[in-house]
Amino acid sequence: MVPLILVLLLALILFGAGFALKALWWIAVIVLVLWLLGFLVRPAGSGARRGRWYRW
Repeated sequence: MVPLILVLLLALILFGAGFALKALWWIAVIVLVLWLLGFLVRPAGSGARRGRWYRW
């Protein structure tokens, strides 16, 4: 009975880790797309130079 519980617990932990990693991959892709869009949509700065779209 104990080995069955350990196997089920291990499967549950691995499923949770797999779901978390998949969610993190989607978040990373969304952040990358927003970052790339920031370079395309950034406003023009003073003169001919283009300004940064972030504040720092």
